[in-house]
Amino acid sequence: MFALVESEKITKYFNGSKGITIGDKQYPKAIFGLWSKDEKEAIGIYEIEIDSSNRKDERWYINTDITYSFGSGKVTGSYGTATAKAHADTLFTAQDETDGLGTEGEVKSRGLKYNLIRDLKSQAATELQNTDWYVIRKTDAGTAIPSSITTHRAAVRTKVASMETAITNAADTPALETLYTYTEQEDGSFTRPLGELPTLES
Repeated sequence: MFALVESEKITKYFNGSKGITIGDKQYPKAIFGLWSKDEKEAIGIYEIEIDSSNRKDERWYINTDITYSFGSGKVTGSYGTATAKAHADTLFTAQDETDGLGTEGEVKSRGLKYNLIRDLKSQAATELQNTDWYVIRKTDAGTAIPSSITTHRAAVRTKVASMETAITNAADTPALETLYTYTEQEDGSFTRPLGELPTLES
């Protein structure tokens, strides 16, 4: 993306997909790819440099729109301070009820914890579903469930309970993000503090 700078101010933005007119001169779109940086800047066209230092993972944060500025001979696009998404549910207030928006104390919007636990339970249900047929067969035909299957199903339930506890006990959104952040171990593997649901393959 490019910006036109006139009298030290950004006046237009271009994506380089078509020709442009600056003053009374027309330039073909080819200048964006063929002209050097200095040649473009000589007529006021600067390639925008994006500063992503404030940009955060959108799973956990709401990023601001990019704002553009010209200074020190370059055009920079920067993010403002990201806002952490609510980790807990938001409830309707007394004022909300007065305004007819909902009943005080009831859930207004779900927080990250609720959604993460919901997703976790769904993953656990899918894993257990893979071996449900053993349980159904035992009910229908009396065939014993292999001990390895019984052990695995118990392990899934135990692990999902501990993962739910870790999510529930997280103090804030950064703490939740940490639970889900993978880091490389000495053996080259990648693990996260939350751990993983056991699978039959593991």
